[in-house]
Amino acid sequence: MSENYESWNEFFYQLKSKDYIVRLHDFLESEYKNHICYPPRQLLFNAFRLTPLKSVRVVIVGQDPYPNPNQAMGLSFSVPQGVTPPPSLINIYKEIEKEFGMPMNMASGDLTYLAKQGVLLLNSILSVRKQERLSHDTSEYRMFLSDVLSVLNEQEQPIVFMLWGGPARKLKVYLNNPRHLVLEATHPSPLGANQGGWFGCNHFIKANEFLVSNGSKAIVWQNQEAPQF
Repeated sequence: MSENYESWNEFFYQLKSKDYIVRLHDFLESEYKNHICYPPRQLLFNAFRLTPLKSVRVVIVGQDPYPNPNQAMGLSFSVPQGVTPPPSLINIYKEIEKEFGMPMNMASGDLTYLAKQGVLLLNSILSVRKQERLSHDTSEYRMFLSDVLSVLNEQEQPIVFMLWGGPARKLKVYLNNPRHLVLEATHPSPLGANQGGWFGCNHFIKANEFLVSNGSKAIVWQNQEAPQF
């Protein structure tokens, strides 16, 4: 399967012929019919809808969606406006504050402003049963993630991959394009961040420096100063 796609639509069209996609579709049909699952089905591919392939400049890989009601919205680490940001996201905000010396709006957990700037907020598993973390950890999702990362790896525009925590860091095996930058750190969850390796990682400054030095625009990470779309 060629990875030189011009759009996510082209990529998804080609996926239709793969056996694992048929199995994944059938699995999701059954899960969403027989269980409460998140995010809402219509938001399953929200990250791809909001961040076109040729616009991707940063990739942040999460694990699976939040398993609690009203949180998951198809973007890794993000929650809808009006929902209290979870601890991992608060730690991300704290690191952004530390790096740029500017305050974040800690009450807003909606990261759509980043997705629209070219930050692909990708969960390695796109769905989950209510209150059952990793309940959709299937081989089909792993194959899907492999295909997505292969496509991103082949892109010509400079991309920064932020791999946080052990599972995400293992994905480095798919990323060998010298045009891109891979940054690794501990996961920002309280368990990981409080043991060191997250605070002071400077990933957001490093990403902007890399993008600007390669002729791309810096990301406005601060949600109080984010551009309006």
